[in-house]
Amino acid sequence: MFSEETLYSVALRHCPLIGDMVFRKLVSEIGSAKEVWEISKSGLKNIYGIGRKISLEIGNPNHLKFAEEELDFCEKNNIKINLRHLGDLPYHLNECEDAPAILYQKGNYDPARQPLSIVGTRNITPYGKMFVQDFLEEIKTKKVITVSGLALGVDTEVHEISVLKNIPTAAVLAHGFHTLYPSKNKKLSERILEENGVLFTEFNSRQKPDRENFIQRNRVIAGLSNATIVVETAFGGGSISTASFANNYNREVYALPGKITDKYSQGCNQLIFQNKAAAISTLSSLAEQLGFHKESEKTGELFPSSEIRIQLPEIQQTLLKALDKNTPLSLDEISIKMQIPSYKILPDLLQLEISGYIKALSGRQYLAN
Repeated sequence: MFSEETLYSVALRHCPLIGDMVFRKLVSEIGSAKEVWEISKSGLKNIYGIGRKISLEIGNPNHLKFAEEELDFCEKNNIKINLRHLGDLPYHLNECEDAPAILYQKGNYDPARQPLSIVGTRNITPYGKMFVQDFLEEIKTKKVITVSGLALGVDTEVHEISVLKNIPTAAVLAHGFHTLYPSKNKKLSERILEENGVLFTEFNSRQKPDRENFIQRNRVIAGLSNATIVVETAFGGGSISTASFANNYNREVYALPGKITDKYSQGCNQLIFQNKAAAISTLSSLAEQLGFHKESEKTGELFPSSEIRIQLPEIQQTLLKALDKNTPLSLDEISIKMQIPSYKILPDLLQLEISGYIKALSGRQYLAN
């Protein structure tokens, strides 16, 4: 059984012109969805920004009847109704200013797992498939839950490979639970639930997969995670909007670079060029940046990678010994310390930086990694 607050929340959100932001304003000022529903029209007019059209819809019995039917539908279909103002949303999504007032859920969502959003084009290439498969293989033993949109292409690959590798996965839909779009992925959605995954949607059971819903859906995909990976996308692809939402939420964005002649790498390359996404260089470095390889970092400290460093040219080994991990040295200071002209050691410093052995700071200062 659902609470009275859930009933009035669904009714209130069903009113025309009451979106997530207006809903949040009303509930925060008055106290609860039920109290908003029962407040007098004159009381509503005293709330700044709530006009006559909105106030006339609140209390309309047709919206309450819809809410009763919606709760009945959810109860019959084992659908959970999460209310933002009661703190039901997943943590990262709740932090977003424009998060859904109501989030419908089927299946299990483990808050102890690190959510990771992975999106991309419907026209996935073998290059994109290989990345998804190899990267999920890299992190399959970590406490992660992948997040995507159940669309064809990259989304489907993410969900399918996650299920295959026993990684819980969350699919965010652009419609209500009365249908499943695309229909080709109906069996996949069932497998997601069977394998301890979850389906989310902010749309009620009357809402179809209309075009505008997909952009709205993308903000939830971005909001659920601290990081979003864009695998492949063309200029102006839907994944660009997901990356934009993630940027607006101050979340990390990573993009898989590709050839400038490859149509479905051009959007990724553009995100990187515009500093809206970090370029993915290797699977291990990406996993490390996402915090999945903290244990191996400790192992690295216990067993230094001397075998790799011994292959470096003698001048570069000497440079590494001259640098400190905590106190940066300028190019001139390194030159004096080594008694070698700065122009002769600059190329080796650059090579060490590219290889990840040292870190370059502003003012031509360097630290050992």
